[in-house]
Amino acid sequence: MTCTLCPRNCKADRTKTVGLCGAGDKIKVAKAYLHKWEEPCISGRNGSGTVFFSGCNLKCCFCQNYRISHEAYGMEITAQRLSDIFLRLQEQGAENINLVSAGQFVPQVITALDKVKHRLTIPVVYNTGSYEKTEALKLLEGYIDIYLPDLKYFSSDLSLKYSAAENYFEFASKAVLEMYRQQPELVFDGDILKKGVVIRHLMLPKCRHDSMKIIDWIYKNLPPKKYLVSLMSQYTPSYKSQLYPEINRRISTFEYNSVLEKILQYDINGFFQEKNSADKEYIPDFDLYGI
Repeated sequence: MTCTLCPRNCKADRTKTVGLCGAGDKIKVAKAYLHKWEEPCISGRNGSGTVFFSGCNLKCCFCQNYRISHEAYGMEITAQRLSDIFLRLQEQGAENINLVSAGQFVPQVITALDKVKHRLTIPVVYNTGSYEKTEALKLLEGYIDIYLPDLKYFSSDLSLKYSAAENYFEFASKAVLEMYRQQPELVFDGDILKKGVVIRHLMLPKCRHDSMKIIDWIYKNLPPKKYLVSLMSQYTPSYKSQLYPEINRRISTFEYNSVLEKILQYDINGFFQEKNSADKEYIPDFDLYGI
């Protein structure tokens, strides 16, 4: 059976080989643990029960997680084992189950969730780069409580250059709208988010105008106060950034303030990292822990 799960439409027979995402038909995971570096409403006090999946359909030249996204490092596991991991994270006090870059394994993740959804009492988070088909996201309806999409680019030139995905915004924008359709209300229990959509945007050097277009699009296409925006300033040159001198540096204070001003102008609620937050401590050590 050929794979057309994501916008790549690579049509690989993943029972015999891997797709352009680097994934076969077996679930592959690189780490599962209580992660405390997500947004405050996601990590809470105990940490987010984060499962990092191997492979990715985006080819970001600056990816900090390239070991698992580009090199597909990880361990193959069954759906039963994945469901056991979910329960163990819950027992450890996780605020939620956080599925990081699981798009290439949507059918398998659904199988794992079906095994334990009657025992899960914490939200399930879908953490994605948003290069997704709405058809795949619709399969997740009823399984995902919190969507955590990253809206990376508005410009097709930038998405082609840095992520080899010229049609990124075409699909990502529709994906975000589908996520909002499924979870149109922000629901909190104290400071912890239980349902809703948090749209992330990682600022890149020399791309502030593109960032501002993304904020414009969000403001014009989603109802006010019904979502959160997380502006991330943690960009640190990594992987193949040195091949592109214009992004082989951290963002400047001017760039950061320009985009933040746009968000404040629209009175958009969310989370805004401090300009000095760029640090490699945000990058997990992928060591198969918790698998």
